[in-house]
Amino acid sequence: MKIKIPLKGLSLLGLVVSNSLGQNQPGQITKPPPTHADMSYGSHERHVFDLWLSDSKNGQPTPLVIYIHGGGFRAGNKNTIKANSIKQFQDAGFSVAAIHYRLSDAGAYPIMMEDAARCLQTIRSRVDEWNLDTNKVACYGGSAGAGISLWLGFHDDLADPKSDDLIARQSTRISAAATTVGQSTYDLHTFRKWFGVPDLKNHEVFYPFYDVKDESEWNSKRVKKLMIDASAITHLTKDDVPVYMAYGRGDVPVNKETPQGVWVHHVKLGLKLQEAMAKIGLECNVQSPDHPETKYGSIETFLIAKLTE
Repeated sequence: MKIKIPLKGLSLLGLVVSNSLGQNQPGQITKPPPTHADMSYGSHERHVFDLWLSDSKNGQPTPLVIYIHGGGFRAGNKNTIKANSIKQFQDAGFSVAAIHYRLSDAGAYPIMMEDAARCLQTIRSRVDEWNLDTNKVACYGGSAGAGISLWLGFHDDLADPKSDDLIARQSTRISAAATTVGQSTYDLHTFRKWFGVPDLKNHEVFYPFYDVKDESEWNSKRVKKLMIDASAITHLTKDDVPVYMAYGRGDVPVNKETPQGVWVHHVKLGLKLQEAMAKIGLECNVQSPDHPETKYGSIETFLIAKLTE
């Protein structure tokens, strides 16, 4: 059976989330202009990032926090970074970046994750110029941006020390990751297992993400391999980074009629990661109405704490 993918569900995997992360609300401060805007890290029009540099203390390199936008891998914008977040990070003496990456209309996984990694490597190749601390870098974002942040946090280093490309020699490892309504897996079979819904239909944004055009492909070796590789939790090892995950909805029941935007942003995706990380002695904080977290209280506070340890 051929699949026709409507656009109406676009907001369900991160577009609304990324907007809420980035729009200034009444009483919020105005977003400052970047020190460097639309800096290039590749040949595609979306291979750009913004950078807000902070004055260093005693000339020491500054930690860096990188914002990765959501949007279901089909939309989204680096401009959704919140002004209040920038202020909190800069008040702590951190520099901040916000990045674009190619979307699924340009190609399937893994281009999104590879773009984020390449952007990170590009920034690292210029740390001396920008006075950044290459050993204190964290990533955060909502939904799709959350998944990319976790993927970078857990994936083996993509650096190629023998490459003729100086940028490719740079590390892709980070020190911490934080997420809003984040996904620890992008595997349909894992979603079905975790929610106990064997006939759960996959979210429509995953069809272009995996270049799936027919329902039968979800059981193909090609797609199964991609779903495993795209899922951050499958890369988890005991040398990985601490995590903070925030959710606005409680642990609500899921069945095959549950709106896809509910289950794909479900707190269970954070709780399952927390369980897996606890088994190997890693820190994973989950915040939701059913699971209050009081040690840090926010993504910003968590990242500031981790990059000043």
